[in-house]
Amino acid sequence: MFIRDAVQLIAVAAVAGLALSFLSSRVVSSLLLGVDSRDPPTFAIATLVLAGSALLASAAPAVRASRIDPMLVLRRE
Repeated sequence: MFIRDAVQLIAVAAVAGLALSFLSSRVVSSLLLGVDSRDPPTFAIATLVLAGSALLASAAPAVRASRIDPMLVLRRE
């Protein structure tokens, strides 16, 4: 459940980030040296690295939550 929610959030953030990066590519094109402002491999690699790190960051809480007995949590509340 935690991983599914994280993947959904990562997908929404990736789409929004790609859209904003395409829109702002003209603004930062003067700062890029040796890379086209709309270079698809660069966008793909950056998106995959950021999505992978976000998924890895959400895996630790998911593993920890899967080890907790639900009855113990419900009794405490």
